[in-house]
Amino acid sequence: MSPDDRLARITARIRDVPDFPKPGILFKDITPLLGDGPAFRLVTDLLAEHVAARKPELIVGIESRGFIFGAALAERLGVGFVPVRKPGKLPYKTTRETYSLEYGTDALEMHEDAVEKRRCLIVDDLLATGGTAAATARLVERQGGIVDGFAFVIELEFLKGRARLGGRTVNALIHY
Repeated sequence: MSPDDRLARITARIRDVPDFPKPGILFKDITPLLGDGPAFRLVTDLLAEHVAARKPELIVGIESRGFIFGAALAERLGVGFVPVRKPGKLPYKTTRETYSLEYGTDALEMHEDAVEKRRCLIVDDLLATGGTAAATARLVERQGGIVDGFAFVIELEFLKGRARLGGRTVNALIHY
């Protein structure tokens, strides 16, 4: 299967849901992709092909869909996986990073001993404005980890989220 055919198979499994979570938003729903085993495997294969040469020591997955793709990628690469969660969800001592949203703030947490000066690849399903990914990068760096890049299944280029990621390497499979 050619690279274009692989991307077409993946793209065909992403459903547009208008007006979710609020009017005017066109939500990119990946649940059909997750329900198609061969297409899901293609995503993992392509992400691994894009990032394997960087030799990350850890995959850092952002809650919640970043857990799905990040854990599969970590397994494929034979490296560890670190979850980044909303506050209060992790059982051990955490480090918190607060970040700005369009209207207000939010926060993410990671176990305080999660990265320990290792090279980390941050993974999520979607790059939109880049706020969550940038906050995750700051969280990793505050713990002494090295952010070696980002990987996303989808990038919404018109929202210019890549610009918030400090010029680091960004791999995205599908671009809208």
